[in-house]
Amino acid sequence: MSGVCREVITLQLGHYSNFVGTHWWNLQDASLSYDAESPPAEIQSDAVFREGLTLGGSVTYTPRLVAMDLKGSLRTLRQEGRLYDPGGAAAAAAPAASWEGSVTTHKQSPPEKNPFLEDLEKLDEGEILAQAEFCSASRLQRSGPVSVDSFSGQLTRVQRNYRLEGSVRVWSDFLRIHLHPRSVAVVHQFNHDGEAHRLETFGQGESLLQGALLEELEDRLHFFVEECDYLQGFQVLCDLEDGFAGLGSKVTELLQDSYGGRGILTWGVAPVVHRDSTPARDRYHLLNASLGAVNMAAHSSLFCPLTLRGGLGRRPPSPPQFPLLCYDASLWYHSSAILALALDALTVPYRLRNNSVPMWQVADSLAVSGRKVVAAYGAVPFPMMPGGSLPDALSACADMLPWKPLSACPAAAGEGRCYGQWSTLRGFEGQKLASCLSPGIKPPTPLHGLRSGEDVLAAYISSFYPSAPLALQLVSSPSKLTPPFPQIFSRSLDARGFLRSEAPPAGAPGPLVSSVPVLTSLQSGSALHPWLSELHRAASAFDVRRLAPSFLSQGPEMADYQEALEQLRLLARCYRDDSNGVMRSSSEEEDDD
Repeated sequence: MSGVCREVITLQLGHYSNFVGTHWWNLQDASLSYDAESPPAEIQSDAVFREGLTLGGSVTYTPRLVAMDLKGSLRTLRQEGRLYDPGGAAAAAAPAASWEGSVTTHKQSPPEKNPFLEDLEKLDEGEILAQAEFCSASRLQRSGPVSVDSFSGQLTRVQRNYRLEGSVRVWSDFLRIHLHPRSVAVVHQFNHDGEAHRLETFGQGESLLQGALLEELEDRLHFFVEECDYLQGFQVLCDLEDGFAGLGSKVTELLQDSYGGRGILTWGVAPVVHRDSTPARDRYHLLNASLGAVNMAAHSSLFCPLTLRGGLGRRPPSPPQFPLLCYDASLWYHSSAILALALDALTVPYRLRNNSVPMWQVADSLAVSGRKVVAAYGAVPFPMMPGGSLPDALSACADMLPWKPLSACPAAAGEGRCYGQWSTLRGFEGQKLASCLSPGIKPPTPLHGLRSGEDVLAAYISSFYPSAPLALQLVSSPSKLTPPFPQIFSRSLDARGFLRSEAPPAGAPGPLVSSVPVLTSLQSGSALHPWLSELHRAASAFDVRRLAPSFLSQGPEMADYQEALEQLRLLARCYRDDSNGVMRSSSEEEDDD
């Protein structure tokens, strides 16, 4: 894991952001290689991981991460982690109290750990798990410290026993890696659970970033920044529909002011279903998303909403249906896993070991004429037959693009303008990228006559977006799905995520899927106009002072609020286009608004 690379610092702001981020980091951890003899991986892990030493001198790899959440959101996870202070030595070394009077002790039982966390703790303490003896604590045997490599291997071998759908309450319930003591920051002014002291509005989040919390964030950022040799920028995951939207707007503004010239790629995430939704809170969600989108877009190199919701309005369409997935959209544990798997491919361009593209270059290629909002799409997984070829797989998609919207923006292929896009195909390991036709054999389709995977994919995508600039990345190695990634895949997939020639017999369990091919696209185009304009119309449709009077109680001022909605309207107009690809005049746009 040595060598020069362009480092990235990740910020996760909010509870759902940490759900997505936890799955994403678990995927990165599963791909780490500790074998000095193995060839270098295609993905440069050093871009997002940092090397350190424990108090005992052991080498560690921890995420270059700052994760913020509310009081009560960590449950079993210690804020400072266990890696550098495994036994709580700091607390044990604290001086004893000198009080000589009577003492009453109130002891609270620690939160119960799910089976995954219990076995993670046993492995961490040096206990080896045998697959056949899993879930039998009395039969576990102690055999000394476990290396990191064997740790991951042990965890993988017991994968079939984890079913966490009913036990995941917070993101730390399925976190499989150690975090640095400077990674987790808790906002103590607001509660994760309960009805009191909730972080519900944009203004509450904006007002947070001052005083002690601002100093704490700057201190954590400086720690990670100062050890970087070639910092390329920041990837920010931020909850879009609660008060973290306001905090994220201030954080991205801070990054823009303090680290000018670095890339800032911001992903505004939102769950399909909020756990405590009410009509009043739904209005707050809409207003937070409206203000958050326009402000974070202004302060970022690129802003992309990321959600499985059909839209961010008050009555969104149903979530997208992925043909090869069987997921519960209401479970954060499931929806965040899909988004993280797509994000693993979307972030490939600036994490490659060879021929990587810096964050700022990715942003510049998509933010055409200042349009800094983009939409994400993904085929999760991308359907490929084992032993087949890329032309076969794309031809089987017929006249429809294989990907589904990941930004609440339906694809507008052939119906509008695409100003630019980045497409990434990951996980085709062992498959042919071009057809191997015998001489004299006529190609069944034009795609089968092309000689390289890049040409095949470019020709296919360009048939839907003929005049759009296109950048491609093809990465052979797949995302490795190790515990506790949920097994939400169709029974028609084999263990490597490719299509099976025959479906398993009825009632027979499908194989455990350990990897999948994924095709993603990051686009700037007219498909964003309906999403942005609907967001503006919905936020402007009601009198905030009458229907949501407390929303503005801690800011912004009414004039600033109205100015933000006006900026959102103008932002939507930047993506306006008619069906023939001819831009409308400003007078026509104003007549329609």
